[in-house]
Amino acid sequence: MSNSENYTPPKVWQWDAESGGDWAKINRPIAGATHQQDLPVGEHPLQLYSLATPNGQKVTIMLEELLELGITEAEYDAFLIKIGDGDQFGSGFVGVNPNSKIPALMDHSTTPITRVFESGAILQYLAEKFDALVPSDHTSKTECRNWLFWQMGSAPYLGGGFGHFYAYAPHKMQYPIDRFTMEVKRQLDVLNRHLSDHDYMAGSDYSIADIAIWPWYGSLVLGYLYDAAEFLDVESYTHVMRWAKQIERRPAVKRGRRVNRTWGPEDEQLAERHSKSDF
Repeated sequence: MSNSENYTPPKVWQWDAESGGDWAKINRPIAGATHQQDLPVGEHPLQLYSLATPNGQKVTIMLEELLELGITEAEYDAFLIKIGDGDQFGSGFVGVNPNSKIPALMDHSTTPITRVFESGAILQYLAEKFDALVPSDHTSKTECRNWLFWQMGSAPYLGGGFGHFYAYAPHKMQYPIDRFTMEVKRQLDVLNRHLSDHDYMAGSDYSIADIAIWPWYGSLVLGYLYDAAEFLDVESYTHVMRWAKQIERRPAVKRGRRVNRTWGPEDEQLAERHSKSDF
């Protein structure tokens, strides 16, 4: 890979497996399994295969919120997928998610077993399955969906754009950092303006829109993501900060953040989750 400021793309791009960066070894231009590896199956109908990245946290928070509501059918097993080791390229995981990204869910309560991948799809699936955490009236339900899809479309700029170049790229490069910083701050401003007169994303009630957005943008302003809070002047987004702290206090959020986490303070880690007694 060239480090030149005057880099000229070749006529035909070739994969440089030694391109550098913290996650370079798991990035490749082809799909499919690299090795045979069956997935474990626990005792509950819902089987989650994940890691406590922001996308992974969405689903574990959702499941813990459902259990907090007394929906016992939402009991689940959460197995750790170590993406740094390439678990997501095992044959079993690729069979659940051909895109080889966490999280992935298998619902064994259906015949045939239902696979669900993409974090937003999993949130919608669970909300519909258990009739929970989505507003019932047409306007608010549509607003919830608006913000859910906003998150799915916006977060790649935060994660793959800002996060990659600010925190993980092998070299600090001004152009991409400036470009994606500007976009992330614009997104924070979008949220801040909306939350200035809304308690939650879809109105007065907490919903899957909040569950989708909080692990990315709530974690960012609270200082959990990319160590970038000061750089982004997050304190200036007062309404986002209020919303983020409000959600952080929820017991299900506290539990959900821990599931499939293997880094940070020991009391915030829970590599796998098979029962509420694991906490």
